[in-house]
Amino acid sequence: MKYPSLALTVSALLLAGCNDNDSSPKPSQPELGHRTVNLIEQDGLQFKDLDGSGTLTPYEDWRLGAAERARDLLGRLSLAQKAGLMMHGTLVLDGEGRVNLTAMDKMLRVDGVNTYITRMAGDPAAIAEDNNKLQAVLEGVGLGIPLTISTDPRNHFTHDPNATSVGAGAFSQWPETLGLAAIGDAELVQRFGDIARQEYRAVGIHEALSPQADLATEPRWGRINGTFGENNLLAKSLVRAYIEGFQHGSEGIGKDSVVTVVKHFAGAGPQKNGLDAHNPWGKEQIYPGDQFAYHLVPFEGAFEAKVGAVMPYYAKPEGLTYAGQPIEEVGFGFNRQILTDLLRGHFGFDGVVLSDWGIVNDCNTACEDGLTQEQVTAGVSPWSVPFGMSWGVESLTKAERYAKAIDAGVDQFGGVEDPAPLLAAVQAGLVTEAAVSTSALRILVQKFELGLFENPYVDAQAAVALVGKREFQAAAQAAQAEAHVLLKNEGKMLPLQAAGKRVYLYQVNEAVATANGFTVVTDLAQADLAIARVNTPNEQDPRFPFGSIHFGQLGFASAGQAEQETAHEGVYHGSEDLAAIQTIQQAGVPLVLSVYLDRPAILTEVAPAAQVLLANFGALDQALFDVISGQVKARGKLPFELPSNWQAVLNQHPDVASDSVNPLYPYGAGLAY
Repeated sequence: MKYPSLALTVSALLLAGCNDNDSSPKPSQPELGHRTVNLIEQDGLQFKDLDGSGTLTPYEDWRLGAAERARDLLGRLSLAQKAGLMMHGTLVLDGEGRVNLTAMDKMLRVDGVNTYITRMAGDPAAIAEDNNKLQAVLEGVGLGIPLTISTDPRNHFTHDPNATSVGAGAFSQWPETLGLAAIGDAELVQRFGDIARQEYRAVGIHEALSPQADLATEPRWGRINGTFGENNLLAKSLVRAYIEGFQHGSEGIGKDSVVTVVKHFAGAGPQKNGLDAHNPWGKEQIYPGDQFAYHLVPFEGAFEAKVGAVMPYYAKPEGLTYAGQPIEEVGFGFNRQILTDLLRGHFGFDGVVLSDWGIVNDCNTACEDGLTQEQVTAGVSPWSVPFGMSWGVESLTKAERYAKAIDAGVDQFGGVEDPAPLLAAVQAGLVTEAAVSTSALRILVQKFELGLFENPYVDAQAAVALVGKREFQAAAQAAQAEAHVLLKNEGKMLPLQAAGKRVYLYQVNEAVATANGFTVVTDLAQADLAIARVNTPNEQDPRFPFGSIHFGQLGFASAGQAEQETAHEGVYHGSEDLAAIQTIQQAGVPLVLSVYLDRPAILTEVAPAAQVLLANFGALDQALFDVISGQVKARGKLPFELPSNWQAVLNQHPDVASDSVNPLYPYGAGLAY
């Protein structure tokens, strides 16, 4: 966006309002949400007196454009207040999961931090009420800058509240984005985004820390679940649709938008040995197949949709060249070639660059070693371990890291609430106040575009009625079913009629099976068929807040820190799930097996045991039975290939799509019935 100067003559006319001889239409009065500030009446219209001056100042005048108002407000801020705008903190919750206003008082009133991620889940009324309380506090602080509340994805099945997602709770529950990719319908993705947008805004959430435009080219990487698969053109289309749904169109941010933060520029995923960059042993991102440009394509869809913000990843590129130039081997959040030359220069992005969480923090010995075994045994939370991801700039001071990131192009810092190190960087001459002002202006513009200065409050009871309402959940559950991929249908077993069928269940709800007409038995000898659901194993390392390095895979091994180079096949050997599948197979009972794929998995060992093999990407049991009966047709196609063995995984290039030898199921596999 551009920030043109406001001519004084135009300002004077606008502030003077309409006189008796002015035939221009009167502006439409917006709803003004307020708790403590007074209202100003001028020209028959009302405005909020946010600065308490008793007169209308330009930033309070909703008739002006967002950029003009932001410029006026910026000129009234101290350096400390501008620095506060550049912090993206975390709401502090109490033991009941509600916002702890006492613990947040200094951040809100003194430090000037007014953007926070929320990890509140559950009751929409509670989320709305607490967000209203926060807005009421800031309405009476300084110049009345409202809060911007962000969230990780919360409409899916993954529940990892400390890292990358929040449980759906009352929100409509859709398949993971991998499931949306399996369906491959941009119109459906846009509808999902629009529904989620309405739910977010209803509870007072304004920013989505999504979508992931990363590609699933390295099957060992633990964050594939949030991607749109490995095909860059499909991902480009769906990333664009996702943003248009959340931002309510393709014209940028408006008063009904949820700002989207596309991540992780310039494309996470090609992690060395599949290790994740949250961890100190997973810092490197590599491109042995020379496919860096391939990973940029999905971001083109984001820029076409005028995405509001971009988040770079933690990883540092190793041995990467682009446009004939070697790329500095520092984390993408510190990389000027990536953020200024490529993102702002080549792609022309002019929104907010938000760093990933904790990039200015230290990863000390505790961060590298994690909890001791004694602490694990005692039940100490791994989140008590301090962590930081300043990869490539570990030797710099915190002030120097801020300086390098801002010089690279970062506007706002995720996961930090203390502006003091940034202020120290300015005082030391490492960062100019002009640079701070540039970033603060971008952040303020979006607050104005969202309409938060007029009304940041929400109706808690209206939120209860809207969030997860029947129409929304019906659409979500239909998508859960449609996203299933039918990989095997021996003897055309599906669709299956329940009448008279006796079924043995494994990890399937008995009441749901009964409601769908099946007679549930517990003895395989009496069963006409078996229905089983399994997950890809998710082996967590309890020593670390971000779990294991590979996060576990069906048929893959999840190596420990000291074993990262010696991962081997067979994680399913000896597991309860494999034993259950083998027991059904040995009994000669036809098996319908549904596997939850949160990343590519080796199904070579379990596929022969099933007459029907389905892949799902997050589905309730009823959605599975809808597919089994044919009431809803599985129309998913694999969004990534499924390797046939571990050696094929080791031999493939992490930056190249669909390059494992003789995959068990290729990209795009999926039967019709």
